[in-house]
Amino acid sequence: MAIPDDKVKTAVDGRRGERAEHIYRAAAEIMCQKGYEATSMKDIADAVGLTKAGIYHYIVGKEDLLFQIMSFAMDMVDENVVAPARKIADPEQRLRTIIERHARRILELGGAITVILEEMAALTPAHRKAIRARKRRYFDLVRETIVELQAQGKLRDVDPTVAAFALFGMINWISRWYRPAGKLTAGEVMDDFLEIALNAVLRNA
Repeated sequence: MAIPDDKVKTAVDGRRGERAEHIYRAAAEIMCQKGYEATSMKDIADAVGLTKAGIYHYIVGKEDLLFQIMSFAMDMVDENVVAPARKIADPEQRLRTIIERHARRILELGGAITVILEEMAALTPAHRKAIRARKRRYFDLVRETIVELQAQGKLRDVDPTVAAFALFGMINWISRWYRPAGKLTAGEVMDDFLEIALNAVLRNA
C-alpha cells in the first residue's frame, strides 16, 4: 500500500529537523571551544559526518547557522520554560518553575547553546534584532513575575529589574562551570541551585 504524500513529507521533515538539531548542538560545542570566528564550516561538517557541500543543504552559511542556533535555543526556552510558566497563576510557583525548568535544561542537555547566545555581535542587524526581541520577552516575563511578588510583600528589598538580571546571570552561568562527569549529579546541583536562587530574591523562600 502506498504511503500518502503528506505522511512521507512529515517523515522527511522530521528527519531533516533531527539532523538540523544535531548540527546546531555540534556547532555550538565547537564554537564554545574554538570561538565563533575560529570555527570553520569544515569543522562543523566533519563533526556531524557531512561533506562541506552537504552541510549547506541545512544552512546558508556560518552567520545563518549562528542565527539558527540562537533561534533553536529560544524555541526550547519558549516551549519548555515560558509556555508552562504562563499557565501558573501564583507568581512564586511561576518563578520557581522558570528557574527550575531553565536550569534543568542546561544541566541535562549541556550549556553550549546557552553560551552561544552571547555571540550577538556576530549576527546581522536584522537577526540581532529578532533574537534580542525574543530574549526581551522572556526577560519581561521574569521581571513581571518578580513585580507581582513585590506587590505581595514576598520580594526582598531589591529592585525587580536587578533581581531579574541577577537570576538570569545565575542560570546562564551554570553552563560555564557544571560538568556532567563531576562529583555532583544534575539532581544534586538542581536542589542546591534552586534553593540559592529563590532565597536570593525572596523572603522566606
